[in-house]
Amino acid sequence: MMIGLEIRNGLSQPKAVILPMLCALSGMVFPALIFNLFGTHSSAWAVAMPTDVALAVGVLSLLGKRINPAIRLFLLTLAVADDFFSLVVIGIFFHNHLNLTSSVNTLGAALIGFILPYRKFIIKFLLPAATFVAIPLYVAINLLTHLDFSSAGGRISIALIVARVVGKFFGITAAAWFFTRFTRLKLPKDLSLKEVAGVGLLAGMGLTVSLVLAKITLATTQELGEVRIGLFMAAVISGLLGLLWLNFIA
Repeated sequence: MMIGLEIRNGLSQPKAVILPMLCALSGMVFPALIFNLFGTHSSAWAVAMPTDVALAVGVLSLLGKRINPAIRLFLLTLAVADDFFSLVVIGIFFHNHLNLTSSVNTLGAALIGFILPYRKFIIKFLLPAATFVAIPLYVAINLLTHLDFSSAGGRISIALIVARVVGKFFGITAAAWFFTRFTRLKLPKDLSLKEVAGVGLLAGMGLTVSLVLAKITLATTQELGEVRIGLFMAAVISGLLGLLWLNFIA
């Protein structure tokens, strides 16, 4: 709901979503390709694709008022598009194992937030609860209690870390550069390519939709264990890199 509120409050023109959507697509394709280069022969390639908006926005919030608001809006729009495209991937490639509850709930809540009135008033009260209560609780319950660090050296976990950290950064940044250079699409006037690169780093953080994909696509508990530790390590690395980069250019 918080995501929908902020996007609706910040977007002045509907066409402003086109570039973040294209960046989201590129930021999903590149991690999947990189993951498959490791030759794991695992369905976990799909886990490398989604962005976790809650984690990324939570880390972004640590920078406080020094951060450019346009960065937050671009990240939110990209992540919602990412969730939508993840649903498409599930429907096309994994329809025999279909369980869309988590992602549908995410998109439904975002839609509710998008259409609510009195957005600035609601955001003022919802932001602290979402950032400092809901996100830490969700991470603790769904990931930290299931981590097996003995799986950290597995091929799947290593492939997932590289795919998310490198693939998300390169896919999102390269798409923003390409489409703003060779098409009529432009970045918002108060957003730079360097700041988009920071978004690309933060987008390497994945948990909610990635875990949904993992649970419905992976066949063994060993694979799931490697995916969980891979997601954890990728989130830590991406979060730190994104935080340091955006703090440096702020």
